[in-house]
Amino acid sequence: MNESERILELRKLLKQYAYEYYTLDMPTIPDSEYDILFRELEELEKKHPELDDPNSVTKRVGFEILSEFKKITHERPMLSLGDVFSYDELREWSKKITDVYGEVEYCAEYKIDGLAMSLIYEDGLFKQAVTRGDGITGEDVTSNVRTIQSIPMAIPYKQRYDIRGEVYMPKASFNRVNRERRANGEEEFANPRNAAAGSIRQLDSRICASRGLDGFWYHVPDDVNSDTHYGSLQYARKLGFVVNETTSLYKNIEDVISFIDETVKIRHDLPYEIDGMVVKVNSYDLQRKIGFTSRIPKWAIAYKFPAEEVRTKVEDIFITVGRTGKCTPNAKLTPVKVAGTTVGFATLHNEDNIRDKDIRIGDTVIVRKAGDIIPEVVRSIKENRDGSQVSFVFPDRCPVCGGKLYRFEDEAAHYCVNSECKARLVYSIAHFTERNAMNIDGLGEKRVEAFLNNGLLTSFEDIYKLHNRRDDILEMEKFGSKSYDNLIEAIENSKANSLERLINGLGIRQVGEKAAKILAAHFKDMDSFMNASLEELSEIKDIGPITAEYIRDFFNEPSNMEMISQLKMLGVNMNYIDTTVSSDSVFAGKTVVLTGTLERYSRSDATKLLEDLGAHVASSVSKKTDFVIYGTEAGSKLDKANELGVTTLSEDEFESML
Repeated sequence: MNESERILELRKLLKQYAYEYYTLDMPTIPDSEYDILFRELEELEKKHPELDDPNSVTKRVGFEILSEFKKITHERPMLSLGDVFSYDELREWSKKITDVYGEVEYCAEYKIDGLAMSLIYEDGLFKQAVTRGDGITGEDVTSNVRTIQSIPMAIPYKQRYDIRGEVYMPKASFNRVNRERRANGEEEFANPRNAAAGSIRQLDSRICASRGLDGFWYHVPDDVNSDTHYGSLQYARKLGFVVNETTSLYKNIEDVISFIDETVKIRHDLPYEIDGMVVKVNSYDLQRKIGFTSRIPKWAIAYKFPAEEVRTKVEDIFITVGRTGKCTPNAKLTPVKVAGTTVGFATLHNEDNIRDKDIRIGDTVIVRKAGDIIPEVVRSIKENRDGSQVSFVFPDRCPVCGGKLYRFEDEAAHYCVNSECKARLVYSIAHFTERNAMNIDGLGEKRVEAFLNNGLLTSFEDIYKLHNRRDDILEMEKFGSKSYDNLIEAIENSKANSLERLINGLGIRQVGEKAAKILAAHFKDMDSFMNASLEELSEIKDIGPITAEYIRDFFNEPSNMEMISQLKMLGVNMNYIDTTVSSDSVFAGKTVVLTGTLERYSRSDATKLLEDLGAHVASSVSKKTDFVIYGTEAGSKLDKANELGVTTLSEDEFESML
């Protein structure tokens, strides 16, 4: 046997041994023997670079260092699921289905607390791994996912195969990684999900390989190998994918609920984190009939476990100040484990909440995680008081700048209205630079704070003067000449943005991305917008009198008018750039609804195209709808359009009209 043949033989052997060890948990050779074969393959591959294979077992320890992650559009959107939080809600979801379709078989599976992922195979070989992202577009993390030992690099299936699931960090890996981070003086990960997400987003795949990630796989879109979801998973298991062994079939929703009850008892004993149960209609034919909403499948639901409640103590109450000046009270707690993670702080929302629950410094309180995510104080345990507890008096001055706090009529929150408050400045400047505002990459919250502390930023205008502070910036820690050049380029590019981005970036209360676009399209330029009367603003569709008042209050402030004047002098565009393709389009002035999955357009791309043609894209069908454009798996919206006699267009018909 020559060396080339030996390489192929070793790859085949090691692939089988790895499958037995990581997937079946039934190793057939000792680790020491595996290591000897592994090192032999490494040496032979070094001698024969012409036989390089990115899917070789030697590449699964990490070998690639990236500069960034590429954006990838999913061929089929990765939809989220609707949530229910009680058995009654779960029964109600089931009843809506059984009332129409009779008895239904369900597949129930653990809701793994990890990072949603899509794996793509072509000609039987692993090709690509893409994160869920926003459901339409994700990030290419192939080099990192390749290091997950339980994921097959080759499967006995030659057609294109897209399988979806969850990459997670087992509890044992999580504890080991945090021990190592403690020993190195690094900040520990808060929970396994954050650790998994952080590991997958490492640009150095060797770091990801060291974290001990794993994956469960639970969905194969467009699977032609089975008529049922459960059958599809069994086929995936035969191909070599790890499917959670607890995934089971149930004849009715009450049997599913019994399964959930049993799972709750053992939840914290599992070697991985779960935060609920996913229930799916098993039949693919029935799934197609039940259909989708614009956002979620109607044939599946996620049952979220009730929030776990624990006791701890309120050591202090302090105030944080946000971008709008909103002042939020927070409790500093004696650290306690809640739903698998350590909690040291919890929001108290506002003054009324503290008063209504009578929460005092020194109180023993009940804490839970709302939706298993956000820690909150549920109530105080008054019978545990010994007289040392102190009632919290909400301050009348901002804890950051000392400015007076105001509580507006009909609002529970207090606000710092000092526009020069440092806390407000950090958040407001970071908001100004966000992607859906001025889109200045390289000026995130931490960097804004660093620039503020170094006297480089005190206002929006200062952003456009940073090109004069090169030497000062390069003296800052972790800031090289390339980072500086990229930042200045992003700042210069932002000057050409259309008016709606600037309006959104200003941070006017209740004026977000959608309202900014409406206002920019209506007024066309900043001067007209700034000088609009309260009446004119109130009459604009989807703006309304309250938002109109906030807009007028903003421009009645002389410092804001001066800020706009300075931005104009610094070259920032103040006009609306109309990207409408043609006012003669058949879609101009029409109301259009999109439903189902289009093959050649993402939902966001189709929406933008229609809006550019002058259409209004709505989310629901009514008698006022002019067109419904449908793709595959179109559901109730298409049915309603046919009932109402609304014109329906397939994707091909839509394109021909374009």
